[in-house]
Amino acid sequence: MATALVATARVLVVDDQNLFRSGLVRLLEADSRVQVVGQAVDGLDAIKKVASLKPDVILMDLKMPNLDGIEATRRVLAEHPQIKILILTTFETDSYVLQALRAGASGYVLKDAQIDSVVSSILAVISGERVMASAVVNRVVEMLSGNSTPKEFYDGLTAREIEILKLIAMGQANAQIARRLDISDKTVRNHVSNMYEKLHIYDRSQVVLYGVRKGLVEV
Repeated sequence: MATALVATARVLVVDDQNLFRSGLVRLLEADSRVQVVGQAVDGLDAIKKVASLKPDVILMDLKMPNLDGIEATRRVLAEHPQIKILILTTFETDSYVLQALRAGASGYVLKDAQIDSVVSSILAVISGERVMASAVVNRVVEMLSGNSTPKEFYDGLTAREIEILKLIAMGQANAQIARRLDISDKTVRNHVSNMYEKLHIYDRSQVVLYGVRKGLVEV
């Protein structure tokens, strides 16, 4: 498509990390194809500013206080369906990708992307395309096409094992988990052992890191 028809893309940058947000704004402003019309510190701030700033594209962080990027995306598009929202995040997890797309986001790029790639993504979504980071696009296509199941995206972990993983991340010992789930200590140990084997890990700290990477554990 002819992205050259777009003289200047009006962009609103939404991120709660001041240093990252201001740095991104400086990089974007160095590109003549982009005009940064404003900044917002969280989802609520973005919603308040959208009507007056009239951006073509919103670069929306996912994990923010007060209102996260997923819910902010839903609310913005409910009132301004013409705006394109490009999720900008450090997270590569499947659950976040799908939530962003289901909320109506037009694209998904990682925060460590080159600035030229970010600008190209901005222009692409304006012209009606969907863009996603290459690190996740194949998995998302498989999920949307039904060729893979959520279980496969968690390396074969069962629903019970995921439940136990979350409790481990909360700092609960096996005995506490057993009482909470009304199962025996031995059953918990078996689940943990199976989890270690499936994930090729050896201690509880690695379980927590896996949970964070997969979006199962909040940070």
